[in-house]
Amino acid sequence: MNRMNPKYPYQDNKIELFATPEDVYAIDNPVRLKILSVLREGELSFDRIVELSGKAKSTVSVHLKRMADERIIGSKQDPKDARKKIFFLKSEYLGKLSREKMLKEDMEKYLKSYIESEDNPFEFFRMMFQTIRVSLLRQGVNIDPILYEAGERVGEAIHEKLDHADLTGFLKNVVEFWKTHELGRVEVGSLKPLTINVYDCFECQGLPYLGRPACSFDSGILKTIFSAHFQDEKTVDEVKCYAMGDDHCSFVIKDCKKGKRDR
Repeated sequence: MNRMNPKYPYQDNKIELFATPEDVYAIDNPVRLKILSVLREGELSFDRIVELSGKAKSTVSVHLKRMADERIIGSKQDPKDARKKIFFLKSEYLGKLSREKMLKEDMEKYLKSYIESEDNPFEFFRMMFQTIRVSLLRQGVNIDPILYEAGERVGEAIHEKLDHADLTGFLKNVVEFWKTHELGRVEVGSLKPLTINVYDCFECQGLPYLGRPACSFDSGILKTIFSAHFQDEKTVDEVKCYAMGDDHCSFVIKDCKKGKRDR
């Protein structure tokens, strides 16, 4: 069956490359692709981007902030209204990469069946994963956006298995899941703000010093499972990382909407 993902109606299974002075970003998140597509046509206000993307303001704001932090896009003051910003493409568009379409339903089925299996090949996969990632980094290719979306897919597949009626039980399940699948040792750093610390991180321990957070896959998982638990869209900020020289990774779970208290 060949159909679009209803969650992302303009998804066309493509990857687009954007180059900044520091990195080359391979982007396949459909929301970001839509935003970048309209910005390639010229500078736009926040409200106009929201209108063209068809997404909620909070969702667009999260993606704009992330791409601004990565220097893929830039912003300036709106000359007509100092309270608003005009956004523009700051990076160089390199082109598209095509790939074979993989249906979301098939991916979820595969992930669930693998998670429930008793196999434990993670030591080999850690080596393989890090070798491939470092090789791409050496070529100037940043696959963080792809890893983040892959994490979201895993989160969608496992959140029902982890969920619990109360936060304490849910956090206990998260800790146990990371331990069982050798993704690292998880500790809850604090509840306000909700902070998750990961030691011996599968994703980034062993990477060279990058000077920036590197756990996009974990961030995608955490964003999805916490959003599902609270039934409200969350964002995840990685504030510490082995790739930044820290002795553990630390993720802060926040509400998408500004001014809204963390639950």
